[in-house]
Amino acid sequence: MSHTYDTVILGGGPAGYTAALYTSRAGLDTLLIEKLSPGGQMALTDIIDNYPGFDTGVDGFTLGMKMQSGAERFGTKTAYGEVLSVELAGEAKRIVTDSGEYFARTVILATGANPRTLGLANETEFVGRGVHYCAHCDGRFYKGKTVMVVGGGNSAASDALYLSHLAEKVILVHRRDTLRATKIYHQPLMEAKNVEFLWNSTVTQLHAEARLTSVTVTNRITGEAQEIPIDGFFVSVGRVPVTELYKGQIDLDEYGYVVADETTKTNLPGVFVAGDVRTKALRQVITAASDGAVAAHYAEEYLNQK
Repeated sequence: MSHTYDTVILGGGPAGYTAALYTSRAGLDTLLIEKLSPGGQMALTDIIDNYPGFDTGVDGFTLGMKMQSGAERFGTKTAYGEVLSVELAGEAKRIVTDSGEYFARTVILATGANPRTLGLANETEFVGRGVHYCAHCDGRFYKGKTVMVVGGGNSAASDALYLSHLAEKVILVHRRDTLRATKIYHQPLMEAKNVEFLWNSTVTQLHAEARLTSVTVTNRITGEAQEIPIDGFFVSVGRVPVTELYKGQIDLDEYGYVVADETTKTNLPGVFVAGDVRTKALRQVITAASDGAVAAHYAEEYLNQK
């Protein structure tokens, strides 16, 4: 068997690198495996205004790099590669990547969750240039402007309500004739004077030059299509947790998130979960970082008991 690390962390977002910072500072031999670059989804955000310590905000890429640098200062090793398979049961956990295999006494899962896209032709091309997936992250750019929110669940309703306090006009597009969101959101949205509803409708096309300028919305019942000028477009149709590799090994909820409470402990000894991939109420950079610190604490405790 090759070298066995005290801790291997899967994912280099805020949860992963915070966990790495804490395990490394505790003297644990730590390896973090990241597929692309530090920061995860955070790296795609132009300005983060709600992370403490940055009074004028910070861009997500820079914050990700700073988190990596902080963890590596205390000895964290970073390996880049795609994880192909994991074996999480037993004393020695095995992680196979496209660049080699690794063994660990504890594993912290911090693979995050990706926004569910609409699958429109040029949707990903204009991310950050009018197309967004986090109203609380990017809503402030649209103060006094016209925005559109797509979705009908709690996230979409919450986003629309939040944006109604910033934007001049919010257009909420939903494919059904009523919101799926819990009732607590209905009355405030209906009473908001700057919120307009387009029921039984879907967005079928995005129009852009250097950035998004308008969208085509099609009524699912009548087939009528209309082009609507907007400044910002917020997709809120759910997220997809990156947990495919864990199925059959770790308990997942009905939506695919790893089941764990605030201790971050999973159903397997020595396996912990942090960040957006965990069942939780709020998915933000600061809550991901908090999870990372907690997971590191319990990983250290687990190793000390061996």
